[in-house]
Amino acid sequence: MRLLGWALPRRPTMPHRAAPLAGGSRWSRSHYRVAVGLPVALTCVWQAQPTSRTLAAGAAIAFLGVLVRAVAAGQLRKHQNLTTSGVYAITRNPLYLGTVVMAAGFALATDSWVAASLIAGYLAVFYPPAMRREEQRLRARYADAFDDYVARVPRFWPRLGLPVGTTFSWACYLGNAEYQAPVGFFVGVALLWLKLYRGA
Repeated sequence: MRLLGWALPRRPTMPHRAAPLAGGSRWSRSHYRVAVGLPVALTCVWQAQPTSRTLAAGAAIAFLGVLVRAVAAGQLRKHQNLTTSGVYAITRNPLYLGTVVMAAGFALATDSWVAASLIAGYLAVFYPPAMRREEQRLRARYADAFDDYVARVPRFWPRLGLPVGTTFSWACYLGNAEYQAPVGFFVGVALLWLKLYRGA
């Protein structure tokens, strides 16, 4: 979840990191996704018709997604090595999984078929290609090691098992700018709360 990526400063992932993976222009992909995501999010808030029950249930599900992303970001040493342990041992894309769980929670919270359809359409258009591009970059860098990883671990839906083998690191969490996800969560919940109780 990177809708706040322009507004908040980014810290370096970790000191002495290697050069970023090749794979295309950041502006033409990641930032384009953000540029489309922001109006989609605002339209979803505008179309939202939350009730107290849908807001509570949806916020709980979305917060679970925040936790999934937090654990994944705290174990990811980006551009340093291929992370295959911890939560990455049960799914290759735990950050995207957390985002989808967050999105599902907000879709429920809006209690709007229009908003839910917009969210689902946005995810379907942008996230599968993003995962494929990331796989191409990782395969180009790690070759056989990545192919072995692909053979063991599913791309998205997690397999049964405990995410053991890697400890959580606050340095990784902050270096990966994951604080943006909880900020986005609280902003989204606040806007829907205003929609429900203040008629915003």
